[in-house]
Amino acid sequence: MTSQPTLTKAENGPGGPEEPGPGLQAGLKNRHLSMIAIGGVIGAGLFVGSKTGIATAGPGILLSYALVGTLVVLVMRMLGEMSAANPTSGSFSAHADRALGSWAGFSIGWLYWFFWVVVLAVEATAGAEILEGWIPAVPQWGWALIVMVVLTATNLVSVGSYGEFEFWFAGIKVVAIGAFIVVGGLAVFGLLPGVDSDKAGIGNLTEHGGFLPNGPGAILTGVLLVVFSFMGSEIATLAAGESEDPQRAVTKSTNSIIWRIGVFYLGSIFVVVALLPWNDPSIKEKGSYVAALDSLGIGNAGQIMNFIVLTSVLSCLNSGLYTASRMAFSLGRRGDAPKAFARTNSRGVPMAAIISSVVFGFVAVFFNYKFPDSVFLFLVNSSGAVALFVWLVICFSQLRMRKIIQAESPEKLVVRMWLYPYLTWAAAALIVFVLGYMLTDTEHDGRETVLLSLLVAAVVIAIAFVKEKVKGKTAAAVPAVAEDTVPVEK
Repeated sequence: MTSQPTLTKAENGPGGPEEPGPGLQAGLKNRHLSMIAIGGVIGAGLFVGSKTGIATAGPGILLSYALVGTLVVLVMRMLGEMSAANPTSGSFSAHADRALGSWAGFSIGWLYWFFWVVVLAVEATAGAEILEGWIPAVPQWGWALIVMVVLTATNLVSVGSYGEFEFWFAGIKVVAIGAFIVVGGLAVFGLLPGVDSDKAGIGNLTEHGGFLPNGPGAILTGVLLVVFSFMGSEIATLAAGESEDPQRAVTKSTNSIIWRIGVFYLGSIFVVVALLPWNDPSIKEKGSYVAALDSLGIGNAGQIMNFIVLTSVLSCLNSGLYTASRMAFSLGRRGDAPKAFARTNSRGVPMAAIISSVVFGFVAVFFNYKFPDSVFLFLVNSSGAVALFVWLVICFSQLRMRKIIQAESPEKLVVRMWLYPYLTWAAAALIVFVLGYMLTDTEHDGRETVLLSLLVAAVVIAIAFVKEKVKGKTAAAVPAVAEDTVPVEK
């Protein structure tokens, strides 16, 4: 019978968090964390990618969003339980390190870092396209360079400057989508003058081929199209390690995840599919939100939405750089990355971790412009399923960590996963099912994404096990020498 692993203070267990300590500093205020938590679930993918989901599943896309939203709520509840007991910048990677073994923390940490440095390139390019449309005198690559440099500078100044920028970026997103839901909701229920009541209304959910015009199977296809727009919900738990009151911040963001997803995702998508028939050609041509704004008679709807999308892109870039650097910092702190990544300056900023992440981000941007259909496409597809891998690791980590925390510091269980362990297993099964279903999807590159992501994951895991083996041999050699030179007391 094996004994359960224990958490020591040196390992940053429930008894003593690793951060801020002598390294990272508590520079994020409660208002920063609140807005990061709220804005973290609103990505550019919601505004840009929802048109494909609507075209595929019709009004039934609401069920796709509800299904993925429920999964995210469950996964964030598990992560909240672990992070409230042990707030750390390594978040789920650090928890996996202790619950499943250092190979798991190493692997998921580096995969997550890889995901975000690729996202940096994707978002920088998306933002550059919008900015070039406004000011064509500056080439697209120039705008990509400018936004990357500016946001790198804000992250290098202090964690407080990152928090302040994110507060305003996220604030704009929240206000914009909140206004859209209110105004659109009034139009749907016939309370907004000047809107064609014959075109807008609840009837759009059932009158154009039914609620599921393309059949029930379209719900699962819709899941594949929307699942990645939820990535970012976990950022608040990473940032909590640098907040004034980490435990309170994690608890608050975990408890509010239900209404955040319900309002911003389900609420806004409901308004879109109720304002317009799901097969209205303007949705595909202009994008779902631009088409919805046009239907309300709002002038310059395209430019308004471009501004909102740009804000979302800058927010994602800002948070992506922060997240990648903090994951690199945590990996360095645990000996899974160069030690330089774990060093901070006098302002508590891990400069080496930030600069290294930016360098790889710039390389990815270069590949996007030079080899968009080969090297960069491989990078995007090979990181595409990382979100699901992260969620799966969170499930298995929580199954183990609950027992560890209960044995050592039960008072730290201020957030508890519902119906443990049954809902945890159910969430894990759903994630595995989604990954399996993606293997059958050739139309939207689901199969290629999963296979390439699994290939990269296999390489990283192999490196982790080789590292463990080398480390184990080194550790075994030390006591052997000691036994020859130091008497052992019987």
